[in-house]
Amino acid sequence: MPVETDALVAALTGAREEQVQGWSFWSGTIDGHPVVVSKTLKGMTNAAAATALAIARFHPAGIVNQGTAGGHDPALHVGDIVIGAASVNIGAFKTGTRPRGQGTNFDEWHPMDLIRTEGSAGQDPNAWVMRRFPADAALLAAATRAAPRYAPGVAVEGVIGSSDVWNSELDRIARLHDTYGTSVEEMETAAAAQVAAASGVPFLGIRVLSNNITNDGAYSAASAAACQRFVLDVVREYLRGKN
Repeated sequence: MPVETDALVAALTGAREEQVQGWSFWSGTIDGHPVVVSKTLKGMTNAAAATALAIARFHPAGIVNQGTAGGHDPALHVGDIVIGAASVNIGAFKTGTRPRGQGTNFDEWHPMDLIRTEGSAGQDPNAWVMRRFPADAALLAAATRAAPRYAPGVAVEGVIGSSDVWNSELDRIARLHDTYGTSVEEMETAAAAQVAAASGVPFLGIRVLSNNITNDGAYSAASAAACQRFVLDVVREYLRGKN
């Protein structure tokens, strides 16, 4: 969304916008280094497509996917940041088998590893695992070094859960958090991470809590700008390590 990208675009020196098949990209520099800002649009499909286009067109040395998220961890508060040590697709599940009239039970659902291309992910029990996309070590280290400087809240390592579902059922959120370790949920990171991994491009997800239903944390629009400032700090920290 614009609220999640405007501050990053404003930070670019010599920003130049271009449209690629419906997605917006801004090219410029930060401290003399070439940087591209992508507005991926919402959802897993948009994020995957924008990431694939960015890799093919700009050949990035690394990708940081950032933005807002809803909290899964009651210990985190609005304005806190989750540095994605890993991301997971929390929209890929095989449901339990239940006859008509017996309702639904999320406790019976099995995750599906969609990276397994041989056979049916829904029929093969070996595919009933939650695929984790780990962060690149150098990008993660840069974010960890920048974390103590983040003033609006705490910046901690965690797991980012992604899907085209907005979960508001506290029991389901608790199970995702307890079983798969999710710290937050949103709609893009795991898709972008999957494309980056397939292309061999270093990747890191960073998400700020804009709300947290698990502890009544009300939505804050200001969180998006705070996240972008932190991401700029991480990018500069990463670039210093490359010099």
